[in-house]
Amino acid sequence: MQQSALGGPVKFEDEWLRIRPVVENLLNQQNVSKEEWQGLFWSIHRMVLWDDLIRELLQNSLNDQIVRFIKGAKARIEQEKEDSSVLLKAYIAEWTKFFAQCDYIPLPFHPLENQSKQTTTPKKKSGADESIVRKILLDSWNEHIFSKIKHRLQESAMQLVLAERNGEAFDSQLVIGVRESYVNLCSDEEDKLKIYRENFEKAYIEATQRFYKNKACEYLEQNGILNYMIWADAKLKEEEQRGNRYLETGKGSTSMDRLSQVLVQVIVVDFQQQIIDECLPLIEKNETAKLNLMFRLLDRVPQIEPLLSALEQYIVRQGLADMVSSAETITNDCEKYVERLLELFDRFSALVRFAFDDDPRFLTARDKAYRAVVNDTSVFKLELPLKQRPNSAPKNQPESRCPELLANYCDLLLRKTPLSKRLSSEEVEGRLKNVLLVLKYIQNKDVFMRYHKAHLTRRLILETSADNEKEELMVEWLRDVGMPADYVNKLQRMFQDIKVSNDLNQAFKDQYRNNNNASSADSMNIKILNTAAWSRSSERITVSLPRELEDIVPEVEEFYKQSHNGRKLQWHHLMSNGVVTMSTKLGKFDLEVTTFQMAVFYVWNQRPYDWISFENLRLATELPDVELRRTLWSLVAFPKLKRQVLLMEPVVQAPKDFRDDSMFRVNQDFAVVKNGKAQNRGKLNLIGRLQLATEKSREEDNEDIVRLRIYRTQEAINQIMKMRKRINNAQLQTELVEILKNMFLPSRRLIKEQIEWLIENGYMKRDTEDMNYFIYVA
Repeated sequence: MQQSALGGPVKFEDEWLRIRPVVENLLNQQNVSKEEWQGLFWSIHRMVLWDDLIRELLQNSLNDQIVRFIKGAKARIEQEKEDSSVLLKAYIAEWTKFFAQCDYIPLPFHPLENQSKQTTTPKKKSGADESIVRKILLDSWNEHIFSKIKHRLQESAMQLVLAERNGEAFDSQLVIGVRESYVNLCSDEEDKLKIYRENFEKAYIEATQRFYKNKACEYLEQNGILNYMIWADAKLKEEEQRGNRYLETGKGSTSMDRLSQVLVQVIVVDFQQQIIDECLPLIEKNETAKLNLMFRLLDRVPQIEPLLSALEQYIVRQGLADMVSSAETITNDCEKYVERLLELFDRFSALVRFAFDDDPRFLTARDKAYRAVVNDTSVFKLELPLKQRPNSAPKNQPESRCPELLANYCDLLLRKTPLSKRLSSEEVEGRLKNVLLVLKYIQNKDVFMRYHKAHLTRRLILETSADNEKEELMVEWLRDVGMPADYVNKLQRMFQDIKVSNDLNQAFKDQYRNNNNASSADSMNIKILNTAAWSRSSERITVSLPRELEDIVPEVEEFYKQSHNGRKLQWHHLMSNGVVTMSTKLGKFDLEVTTFQMAVFYVWNQRPYDWISFENLRLATELPDVELRRTLWSLVAFPKLKRQVLLMEPVVQAPKDFRDDSMFRVNQDFAVVKNGKAQNRGKLNLIGRLQLATEKSREEDNEDIVRLRIYRTQEAINQIMKMRKRINNAQLQTELVEILKNMFLPSRRLIKEQIEWLIENGYMKRDTEDMNYFIYVA
């Protein structure tokens, strides 16, 4: 069967004599016909299958033929051995032809591979690496040519690279050929790049280091640090391209990483301090292009903290300087204050974007510095009382007024004001989102919550909201930015209360119409609100109401008891308001007033021309001294009124100057003046900013903020301890800040005091073995 399949006995000498010219032509890159190429495959197949001994003879004969060819190539190369550059060109010419044939010659000899796989364990390598014939080709070239002249070739290649760095042109294939020789002629099966790394890569990197070690110093000395940065950036890019061209970049090679480390060291790190010294001046001049260049250079260096520090210093210094320079304006105008804060944020954000490519590290530095500006107390501050120890002097804790001013700005946008009327709905929405942006950087958000809720209360009671949909949308946005759920839920409850109150009010009016006259019912608007959501100061201010209001109070209470048995109504006249019609010699005018102002007006209801003393007004209205002074001052010195509603005698400069014998009377010449002419009819709002709290209750509000912070801190510590059971002081403080950051930033003093309180009251204890650890007590 075998003999028939192979077409007769096979004699190696005859077969080899027939195929050797074809192999020789292949090695010399001479023409081989299609019949000769196919015949070569068939002859080798027949020889290998006929006898295993022929396989070894065939391999030895092929090896001899390859060595004879390589010796011929060696002779041609050595003709130019006196001149290294000519030697390199001759070598590359021969190597290029030989290396191309290394892919073709192994193909007909594939049966040798199949035979070897039956006796050896196959390795997972590429087909080219598995070829025995390819290995014979490359090993023979290495042994007879490359190993003898590789150092001369390498030196010539490095001289060509140096020439290229100096601006000379040459055939890059000369250097690439030397690299390929190192990579492909390594006989180490475990590490094919070993010889390449120890010779070519090492020589290339060392030559690069020597060149730039001298060149960098020379360029810096001649051109200065700013021009040096431009040069350094260009050279790093240039060398990266050159390295990708001449160094091995295949799998397993780390040449580019090593080259990059050396370049960064000699071009950037060695001059790092001189570069960093230019950072702050460039930031101050807003030279974003040069800063971006500096950033690209120093971003290659592990330590970039000096740039971050310089950016932080600039933002804090520039931000505070801007705020101080315009303090006189912004402290009295919350709109200008917020606009200035947003302008600063946009300016600093543009700096980070164009100079530092919005790198997360620089965005963090911007946020840290901007937070310091927003929470600074040097321009204006809010004094919050500290918890006092017995027999100690009273102290106040200064905090930024930024939360208060932000809340005031929100009020301007959400209330019916010239600003909200001037802006479109989209513009109002955009500005509210800007407020939320600044709010993110405020440490003590609980102060913002207090003021925002007070403004919302005023808008809902006076019905002065510009857009109810925006009001409710703002509450949702506050939830989205991480405001505490209990606070946001109370705001939502306020809107629900208003809707429920409107229904109750309408039901009361319907019932009142049936029992009394309709005009009285239609003129009243009663708001019945839930104390839990609208909780204000517990302080009740006495006032003698006009008879019309006094009569309606029992009827409202009786109506409410019918449908809400067990609940009690508390009347907050401080938060009430109404409209009175005032008649003078010049006409009739509708005045929007607070209940306190209304009580004062009704004293003159039966004697409109009399002078009445401060003492008698106090007896008639039953208002506390402080509230009466403030109410009278709003009627005798209302801002921007050319003709005041009340006249006083003697004239004083402040409400505290009123005496018991100070006299007041209705101004019978009062009129609303428009375009310089007195009108005989008109409407005037004397409420201004509805007073929702007394001086005493404002102090209580500030104390409530501090008290609530204490409770929140205790609650958070207890929550952490319950979960962790045992925790050290540093970790406890870290987790505590993380929990409370959306409300306020607890001070170290506050944390320490509350830890001690919880220990004293048996909620936790110190670990007896390590006093820095705390243990939860169930």
